[in-house]
Amino acid sequence: MTALRIAVIGSGPSGAYCAQLLSEESESPIEVDVFERLAAPFGLVRYGVAPDHPRIKSIITSFTEVFDENPNVRLLANVQVGSDITLEELRNHYDAVVFASGAPADRNLGIPGETLDGVYAVREFVSWYQGHPDSAPDAFSLSGKRAVIIGVGNVALDAARMLAHTTDALRATDVPEHVVEAFAASTYDEIVVVGRRGPAYAKFTNKEFIELLEVENCDVVIDPADLELDPAQQAHADGDPAARRLLATFAKAAARGTLGRAKTIRFLFDRTPLACVGDGSVSGIQLAKTSNPTEVETLQTEVVLRSVGYRGQAIDGLPFDERTGTIPHLDSRVVDDAGHVPGVYVTGWIKRGPTGVVGTNRRCALETATSILADTTAPGWVSHGTSADEVDRLLAGRGVHVVPWAGWHELAKAEYAAGAALSRERVKLHDKDDMLRAAGLPLNLNAQMP
Repeated sequence: MTALRIAVIGSGPSGAYCAQLLSEESESPIEVDVFERLAAPFGLVRYGVAPDHPRIKSIITSFTEVFDENPNVRLLANVQVGSDITLEELRNHYDAVVFASGAPADRNLGIPGETLDGVYAVREFVSWYQGHPDSAPDAFSLSGKRAVIIGVGNVALDAARMLAHTTDALRATDVPEHVVEAFAASTYDEIVVVGRRGPAYAKFTNKEFIELLEVENCDVVIDPADLELDPAQQAHADGDPAARRLLATFAKAAARGTLGRAKTIRFLFDRTPLACVGDGSVSGIQLAKTSNPTEVETLQTEVVLRSVGYRGQAIDGLPFDERTGTIPHLDSRVVDDAGHVPGVYVTGWIKRGPTGVVGTNRRCALETATSILADTTAPGWVSHGTSADEVDRLLAGRGVHVVPWAGWHELAKAEYAAGAALSRERVKLHDKDDMLRAAGLPLNLNAQMP
């Protein structure tokens, strides 16, 4: 029996879960090729989940088993879909193509001065400290007195916590050494986290906030006046147990006050950003009371990180909803004005938007896998997939240096060796060429098809 051939684009949580579920749920022979633009797999888990959250990052162990234990699930990393191989070529070589490409773009504040130097999307900051190969080692210098983070989600708290950590705490993670050195040299002593609505609407979890309170050598400050709820906030808290728990923890933090520690994380709620100010580089941000816009203040700052959400990017050849930043679908099947786009599916953030936690992607991927298997077992369906060898020959003929699963194992070994050399457990390789060499690829890394 000819094996069902599936291409999954993206090796982050949604893609990895999809590959796992397809291989487990299919009653017929199945081959799954997971394409990844970067030289290393696991996307958001490797480059998004905070490096000081090892429990969440440990999900990589589960994803690793998918590739280790099933030879019919392959990794093809360092392959750019759209240039190294096109959508139409994928559709010609596979019975189904699943896009699990995430939400790599940023939402803007839409205020004057947002393009000043020193104003960044928090994604840029996270990519830098996570050692993402697209981020230059010197992208952030951390020279200033106050950093301002706009947004009150978990990613905003991750950024604040990283700015406050001690050097020893950072060395216990896998962030690159140049990142540890930059944080060690940081002159920031205050990090201000700004929420546009009141504290009852904070999006981060109580667990994340408690972790912030436990950061060594850092005060967490909340003005008790900011915790006075208006009727709308009170009604929201009355109906939301998670909000009530978080508000109770806020009250404990406010009562604790300052302890004279070296760094301070200060929360400002009910503040709307009006403008970033400065001559070429940001020197301050204007904030207005959301509940009373006539009350305006300017915070001096050398860096502003906007943490107001991610959004997906359009993919050539597929429909795209600009409003939601997602690919339109019906039960995970991509749809355009003419109906279902045959053989093309979505999962993860590009399907539903940037919502949920890592585990949410498993339920999302199960919906996708269910639709694929239903379609490919329907009466009259005919397989048109080719073979792994044909795809490999196509990529090799174009000079594409594919990092296979065995290459990822070699890269991982090199990261543990780099850590051992610095008396650390593991240190991420961040330079693309270094990553490819560690994976065992040839040195003529930029070879292209004539």
